[in-house]
Amino acid sequence: MANIVVRVPAPLQKMVGNKSEVPLTARTVTEALAALETAHPGVKDKVCDESGKVRKYLNLYVNDEDIRFLKGEGTELKDGDEVSIIPAIAGGW
Repeated sequence: MANIVVRVPAPLQKMVGNKSEVPLTARTVTEALAALETAHPGVKDKVCDESGKVRKYLNLYVNDEDIRFLKGEGTELKDGDEVSIIPAIAGGW
């Protein structure tokens, strides 16, 4: 198990005790999301859809890497990693 930090965006911080970072232990992103749900029930429903996949309007990063370009939710974690939940931003011309 790796000691990690999940960085939580402002819209979800009320669900995690008004914190911007939640320390957890997990081996993969899937386990990190499950641990976040165990510690703060209801938050996973905001991050994942019914099939357990990250919602389309959110991006998850491990350190500076988008998990879509790694192993998705199966991305392995190591001590000190940061998992960031980032709302997708739309816009442009």
